[in-house]
Amino acid sequence: MSSANDEIYSLLVPLNQKRLILPRACVAEVIRYAPLQATDSAHPDWLRGMISWNGRHIPVISFEELAGLTPGEIGGRTRVAIIASITGRLSAGHFGVLTEGFPQLVRVNREVIQPAVSYPWPEHGPVICQIRMINEYPLIPDIEAIEDMLEEAAKPGPVPLS
Repeated sequence: MSSANDEIYSLLVPLNQKRLILPRACVAEVIRYAPLQATDSAHPDWLRGMISWNGRHIPVISFEELAGLTPGEIGGRTRVAIIASITGRLSAGHFGVLTEGFPQLVRVNREVIQPAVSYPWPEHGPVICQIRMINEYPLIPDIEAIEDMLEEAAKPGPVPLS
């Protein structure tokens, strides 16, 4: 039997094909989707744009595109999960992830999760691993790697020669 100290309150974040699982403390807020401000055309497709949140402009990503999965369509259920930066390198201190609805609060402990044998995710990519949690198979995102990718995407591209 596990004690309360062995449990982590987590959120199952719905995507188009999969779900992410994140500690509750990583998700600052889930907001309604609003049209995003465009980013430079040189940015990768997974960087969908910027959204205004708490007086800051934060980047919004499609986790599915970043991970090589099929992204969902923007619709009435689309939300943006605001994720707190763990590296401190993002100027806004947060980034957004497009979701397909509201996350579900779950308590996670050793008794309900197991490693899942699944797709071999690339090293230094946005996924640490996939787990089995009762009848769910959520992905554990690599927040640090995502922040590295956002930092790289924010760098100015080569200046075209005239």
